[in-house]
Amino acid sequence: MTTHTVLVTGANGYIGNAVARAFVRAGWLTYGLVRSPQSVQKLAAEEIIPVVGIIDSRETHESIRKALPTRLDAIISTTESLKDYGFHYENTVHLLRLLGASSTAAGTQPIVIFSSGCKDYGIGPHVHGEPGPPAHTEETPLRPPPVVAARTKFSVKIFDHRDVFLPVLVRPTNVFGRGSTYYQNFFVVSEKTADQGGRLVMEAPPNHIIHALHVDDCAEAYVAIASHPRLDEVIGQVFNISSHRYETVDEITRALITEYNIQGDPEYVDPKGQEAVLWMPMLVNFPQWVDSTKLRTVTGWKDHRPLFSEALHVYRLAYEAAKEAGDEGVLRVQHYMGRVTRPRNLL
Repeated sequence: MTTHTVLVTGANGYIGNAVARAFVRAGWLTYGLVRSPQSVQKLAAEEIIPVVGIIDSRETHESIRKALPTRLDAIISTTESLKDYGFHYENTVHLLRLLGASSTAAGTQPIVIFSSGCKDYGIGPHVHGEPGPPAHTEETPLRPPPVVAARTKFSVKIFDHRDVFLPVLVRPTNVFGRGSTYYQNFFVVSEKTADQGGRLVMEAPPNHIIHALHVDDCAEAYVAIASHPRLDEVIGQVFNISSHRYETVDEITRALITEYNIQGDPEYVDPKGQEAVLWMPMLVNFPQWVDSTKLRTVTGWKDHRPLFSEALHVYRLAYEAAKEAGDEGVLRVQHYMGRVTRPRNLL
């Protein structure tokens, strides 16, 4: 049996770690690039071979190359810096070209799967039960909000580097599960609401669409692309990654009310003009319906994990366990939430 080799950048991050674990399960020899030596032990315990280096420090790129096999079948790029996306992108491409050229010279031109996101398409607007635009497909014009405008602009430039690697661009929706990343906002607000005995306030209409998928299903999509037996069908392509159906704000709200035994009906308010903000930007009030038919048709990938509202209790327990263990991803998002949300007395 031929063993394939992959490098995952940001292998201690939320999506990056899930992707690295997915390649391990698929039988790939998996290397994980991380910034901090403190992440080495965790990766090794998950059978991911740790490589320490800093993408934004080009002085470390040669040492990263030397720590890896000469030939790489795949490189998965999962890092980004929204504060200075262009700077990080150029450094990422520098590393990808270095590794790609080295591997190509040794006889294997690697596939590079570069990560962007479905927010590149902008708000739908997608409202459940009302006539409106169709789901976002890979052909939908890109109309990003300002916060991801640079990502949208630079990510498509990955196709300019086919001379040294085989590029693919993926756009996942929001992801949840395990440490929950930004979805922990649902648990934090609901727990506070239950403790204060108030009604759950949602800063979005009840019929707004929320489309997300479990982080492990998202990770399996990367494996499906990299493992595709006919690479000519995936190289140079963009693939959306989304669950088989969307949920609504009301659907998730009702599940939270049941899970936390919150009394009374929820209140749906317009976030504009509010003195305080409970919900993180682009979590509940960024309606998007995202089509992943192309990915499913080309690779045969399917999502398997229950939707967020369908197994909310399971995802709550996983988040609370990660929080109790001091998961660095949970702590990072908590710090961010403290800066972008301003709690108020809950109704």
